[in-house]
Amino acid sequence: MNRRRLTVCVSAGLPGAHVSSDEGEQATKKDAAPPKDKSQSKSRMEQIFGFKKEDLSSWHNLVALLNRPTDPASLGIFRCLFGLLMAVDITQERGLSHLDYKYLDGAPVCRFPLFNFLQPLPMDWMYLVYMVMFFGAVGIMLGCFYRLSCLMFISTYWYIFFLDKTAWNNHSYLYVDVYRNAHVPLWNYTLLRTQIFIVYFIAGIKKLDADWVEGYSMSYLAHHWLFDPFKLILPVELVSLLVVHGGGLILDLTAGYLLFFDVTRPYAFFFVSYFHCMNSQLFSIGMFSYTMLATSPLFCYTDWPRRFFSHFPEFLRGVLPLTSSDVQPSSSCVYSETESRSTERQETPPATKSSKLRLKHKLRAIFAIVYILEQLFLPYSHFITQGYNNWTNGLYGYSWDMMVHSRSHQHVKITYKDGKTGEIGYLNPGVFTQSRRWKDHGDMLKQYATCLSQLLPRYNVSDPEIYFDIWVSINERFQQRIFDPRVDIVKADWSPFKANPWLMPLLVDLSPWRAKFMEIEGTLDNQTEIVFIADFPGLHLENYVSEDLGNTSIQVLQGQVNVEVLEEKKNYTLQPGEMMKVPAGAYHKVYTVSEDPSCYMYIYVNTTEAALQENFTKLFELQERIRNGTETEPLPPELQPLAAAEDEVSEVNATDPIVRLFLKRQRRMKEVKKRREAGVLERLERFAVKKYYTIRRGFLMSAIAMRNLVVGLPPLEQLTREVDFANMKAPQSEGNQDERLKDEVGHGEL
Repeated sequence: MNRRRLTVCVSAGLPGAHVSSDEGEQATKKDAAPPKDKSQSKSRMEQIFGFKKEDLSSWHNLVALLNRPTDPASLGIFRCLFGLLMAVDITQERGLSHLDYKYLDGAPVCRFPLFNFLQPLPMDWMYLVYMVMFFGAVGIMLGCFYRLSCLMFISTYWYIFFLDKTAWNNHSYLYVDVYRNAHVPLWNYTLLRTQIFIVYFIAGIKKLDADWVEGYSMSYLAHHWLFDPFKLILPVELVSLLVVHGGGLILDLTAGYLLFFDVTRPYAFFFVSYFHCMNSQLFSIGMFSYTMLATSPLFCYTDWPRRFFSHFPEFLRGVLPLTSSDVQPSSSCVYSETESRSTERQETPPATKSSKLRLKHKLRAIFAIVYILEQLFLPYSHFITQGYNNWTNGLYGYSWDMMVHSRSHQHVKITYKDGKTGEIGYLNPGVFTQSRRWKDHGDMLKQYATCLSQLLPRYNVSDPEIYFDIWVSINERFQQRIFDPRVDIVKADWSPFKANPWLMPLLVDLSPWRAKFMEIEGTLDNQTEIVFIADFPGLHLENYVSEDLGNTSIQVLQGQVNVEVLEEKKNYTLQPGEMMKVPAGAYHKVYTVSEDPSCYMYIYVNTTEAALQENFTKLFELQERIRNGTETEPLPPELQPLAAAEDEVSEVNATDPIVRLFLKRQRRMKEVKKRREAGVLERLERFAVKKYYTIRRGFLMSAIAMRNLVVGLPPLEQLTREVDFANMKAPQSEGNQDERLKDEVGHGEL
């Protein structure tokens, strides 16, 4: 019976081809690692690459090479790990645990499918889709009903995948053949190894971008606690440049090659494992890091599981997989004359082997070659899908840029205009959406505007026009507009195959200013903030200065601007080097009147926060004096909560709002310190408990949905109790304290 072929889909969008060093040694031998006497008789090329130069000399030889029999053991182990990781991933990155929030029936939500005709099913049916995908992943892991399991998993996965572009990332999944104890053609391994090689190498090619090499892409990562050991010997600036950016570049460029060769593979295992373990803590990327860890053994000799399990005690052999060294021949492979005679001596039925090239072998070789060529082409295919190109090329996470670009958004304004009355109004950014990713992508912005135009008539806005004014900084450049704010996006043209006409160009000529930014920021005190702005000729920025920002000024760096203070009805012209103070609690407009883009900066102090921090400092000093007994003055009633014992302090008893906020802040800082100083076992326990309750909620909500589909909805009171039970959290769960304290104690761990 013919074996089902391998299909590979790894999303980091990558191509590349490589044949590993072990292919040729597999054949029909019991061990993939070749005996010493045999390896010494091989040519240097065959010892290194696993095939001879003659194997590439003709189409016939190449087909025979790609269909050469190899041990399926390593492929089977990967299949099992992949299925396990995908089953876990369904509750995590795929979103089973919060599915009801995303697909709540009847909610007015703007969605972003790849194809506009795709719509989510009713919520209970979406749970059924996820259950089908989950059982498909479990079937892949166990090898049960494998063909059906693969169909269940891949069909539901792609439906969910196409349903929401905002969830796309730099990775997807590997879909791999079932393990049976029979030979598999070499191209099965070749495609997987090639795909993994591409994941690393193309990511490295993309990191040759000037922003990455100069250290602007991910500079904030150097502040993470994972890089604390490096900061013992290097300043944080060099940790960012040499470790984060330099190390990432070198690893991605070399990892595929290091995994390829026997001599360097142990070093590659160490570095890629360290790299992926760090990524699992640095980024919210689901199971991708763990899946990449599971792919590393694919570069080893294909019989490594047999040799690994053979070291276990004899009494365990019956329950361990892959302990048999007898690999059955397969009609999917092409055997040499020597291999055919070998299988005949093993009394194998001749129908299970093939020593001649058949049409199916040639077609599968063509498939393998075309797939590799396709993957080589995809990272550079952006000239076709030009509508998805913005300041960076490609389909969101499928741009292969691998964290090369980081963004910050300073200002987002959505303006609507009634098409009949001309009335103008404003919307909260992100209204009717569950994602923030639309701000950077023209196709999503078009979908969002279309959705808003369909929803606003419910609120007595007829034929609405929608305008977006979005300011973005990419890789620490100036904040600038990404889309033309004068264009009604509802009526604007957009095509996936044409360049976006309302995309504003990235002002790359101003990139050298980033070095000057660091100099300017170095002269500021801790209470002063600064924002760098660049704008196009003929446009203006309308800005409101909060009353909390009592000391705000504008200074021009390049070009010429007119500042209109609306309340005063006055205009001020500023040249490079000139500055003026703008009033708090009022609107002003900054017009670019020079022929070239203008560059200016806002310098401001949050006077309210500064006063609050000053009060916190005084309260902290008073609390310290009380605790060490040096405070002799009697405390007024509003300050007496400061005298409570350290483990009895509670903000509930405080009547003064400043004291209450101070005590709340102190309690949270203590909790965060305790979490950060926790031991390894405590951290693992906290991680396991968090994951348990996340997975628990997903499956309990799925059970409720399945019951609803079978017998109908229960009474509302019963449904409420069931959902409350599913929402139960771990005892004494404090949530993510680091996130809560982000605004109170600086940047925390970033």
